[in-house]
Amino acid sequence: MRIVGILVALAGWLVPLVALSMTQSTGARFGACVLGIIISLVGILGVLNGVHQADAIWKKG
Repeated sequence: MRIVGILVALAGWLVPLVALSMTQSTGARFGACVLGIIISLVGILGVLNGVHQADAIWKKG
């Protein structure tokens, strides 16, 4: 599941990167950046944080 979280975060980073070459419109680039931030946050705060919480050191005992 860690790999999925990392891949989702990287996909969020790649969305604006690809959009730079696809359009010259500032509004479209801004939209792609916002979408990329949302995707990255889902990967980091949703998936990776969930994996970390499941294996947290304070839950072992």
